[in-house]
Amino acid sequence: MAENIIHLNDEDFDELLKTSDKPIMVDFWAPWCGPCKAIGPTLEALANEFGDQITIAKVNVDDNPISPSKHNVQAIPTLIFFKDGAVVNQITGMVAKEKLEEAIKSVL
Repeated sequence: MAENIIHLNDEDFDELLKTSDKPIMVDFWAPWCGPCKAIGPTLEALANEFGDQITIAKVNVDDNPISPSKHNVQAIPTLIFFKDGAVVNQITGMVAKEKLEEAIKSVL
């Protein structure tokens, strides 16, 4: 996994939202989810490209059920974009890298 991607749990999720000075993109995923695995290399590439402008994080929904429940995550992968602690965009399912680039640029 790219060093620019951080792994969050239920305990540190809210703390990051409160303290981050950058927008955050959170990938809600599970190890058994095929599309979640497929989007992994795209997220790594985006973390390398935009890591100085946005925090990219992952939350394993099996190990951390509280955070996805708080944000009404119904399916995975779900990518939620936060700015100043508030949700500003949400994308569910496998999407092209270009769509994610557009979403990132829109929150910068």
